[in-house]
Amino acid sequence: MSRKSSVKVTIVGEEYTIRSDEDAEHTRAVAKYVDEAIRGVMNAGATVESHKAAILAALEITDELFKARDGQAELADRMHGISSELRRLLPPGKRGF
Repeated sequence: MSRKSSVKVTIVGEEYTIRSDEDAEHTRAVAKYVDEAIRGVMNAGATVESHKAAILAALEITDELFKARDGQAELADRMHGISSELRRLLPPGKRGF
């Protein structure tokens, strides 16, 4: 059974207590990333209101996630292709399943 821990973090000047199954350092790193993303949107002059900046930052972070997933799927496909090609080159008794 996992144990939730509580970690205090600050995002755009607001303090939050986050309960998570992850370790405290991971939670702090995630909060820092979110804080930096929101501040980046605010500093770009796109918006002054932090809740709107948070939404725009969430869109940017989600875009990063989707691109990473696509890249991971592409890499898995390429690795499968290489594995199939290597298996074909092996002697029949060494090919496995």
